[in-house]
Amino acid sequence: MFGLSYSSCNLCPNDCNVNREIEELGICGQSDKLKIAWAGLHKGEEPPISGDNGSGMIFFTGCSLHCRYCQNYQISTDNIGYEISEKDLSDIMLKLQHMGAHTLNLVTGTHFIPSIINALDMAKALGLKLPVVWNSSGYEKVSVLSILDEYIDFYLLDAKTLSSKTASVFCGTEEYVKYIIPVLDFLYNKKRNNKVIIRHLVFPGELESTIKFLDFFSENYKKKFLLSLMVQFVNPYVNNPCVNNPNVNNSNSISNLKDKRVLDNKITEKEYGMLLDLLDKYEIDGFFQIMDEEEEDKEVLWIPDFTKKNPFPEDFATPLNMDIS
Repeated sequence: MFGLSYSSCNLCPNDCNVNREIEELGICGQSDKLKIAWAGLHKGEEPPISGDNGSGMIFFTGCSLHCRYCQNYQISTDNIGYEISEKDLSDIMLKLQHMGAHTLNLVTGTHFIPSIINALDMAKALGLKLPVVWNSSGYEKVSVLSILDEYIDFYLLDAKTLSSKTASVFCGTEEYVKYIIPVLDFLYNKKRNNKVIIRHLVFPGELESTIKFLDFFSENYKKKFLLSLMVQFVNPYVNNPCVNNPNVNNSNSISNLKDKRVLDNKITEKEYGMLLDLLDKYEIDGFFQIMDEEEEDKEVLWIPDFTKKNPFPEDFATPLNMDIS
């Protein structure tokens, strides 16, 4: 479809060039069969995305980046989820609209873009009117985004770092930096005022990297993009009951976090205050996460458990009844 194919897959920057139609797997770990882990209403996104009722989220299984700290490691790496058809996906989109979703939120769907486009076409023909959110790591190819773009109303993208060194520690590849700026420039040039929210997570021991990012963001993107500054970095393999869950294959995930600075360092209140001052100084609009003094006791709440019907705290999310036929 439109030059996008699973048979010689180059949908993401990894350019694996594998034939997913015959079960050859690339870095995303997925064949051409759609696979999702969860769908439902979620109130924990930024206000323009969640609204009052919550965002209608669909979490796709697999990932092209595999960040070492991934809080969704169960689905990005451990392959939790189940196969559905494009028609099923279309039905889920419409059911989320019927539930009163404020937006349709497609989470980590890059490796399924041809199927997502087909499902969106089906759903729109049957009355889908929700604004569509592309929720992504930012590790994208502009050539592919330019095809997808006509289907997308909002972008909720990570901009993890502009440092290759930082990317090599916290992201799946230092090549991340090579692709994120062209993606941001592409969206900026589309003149999407306030339709792009850029999330930036402060990594442990990498405050200087965040400062440089804020400076770059202020100089290049603040006129059209909103920024969401996040400070809730959590090591998903410490004090997490999911790690010992026999339903989860942790063999790959646990080996991902051995770096002591990832395990031990957290942003301090002083550093947090300095970052808020920088947002004021640069006059950057958007959102910032509140630093809770008792956050350490709540960390597990940031780690969803996709072996459960509702992976999130009950006041955050309402699962969709997945009995679709």
